[in-house]
Amino acid sequence: MELQICRLRPEAVIPERAYSGDAGLDLAACDRIELETGERATIGTGLAVAIPAGHAGFVQPRSGLAARHGIALVNSPGLIDSGYRGEIRVVVLNTDRDSSFTIEPGMRIAQLVVMRLPEIELVEVDELPGSERGVRGFGSSRV
Repeated sequence: MELQICRLRPEAVIPERAYSGDAGLDLAACDRIELETGERATIGTGLAVAIPAGHAGFVQPRSGLAARHGIALVNSPGLIDSGYRGEIRVVVLNTDRDSSFTIEPGMRIAQLVVMRLPEIELVEVDELPGSERGVRGFGSSRV
């Protein structure tokens, strides 16, 4: 599959996989932002993509930033529809209670995963088929 990508800013970093076989393409920041504790910001990547029809892009967090610095993505995963042609922006949150964190231009802040979507046909029914779980919601598995 081909993924068309466009640099919207000259300093934008074209994403790549860290290792062969990785699912995600690393997305890098174009902006410098200092995040105080509990602060969130939207960070530009300087990139736009043309997700192929029948696919969607999912912006996922980077586990190293989360584990070492408490940097999370607020709307994880962020969804990129195939018709969107604007800049990929990443909404980050500093969950660390004690330390600020500075995101520098070129720093890998998220990853893009592109997945094929199944064809879905909605069928309205009066009643859904039963299942073992039924209507039990949050916490129903006691985990």
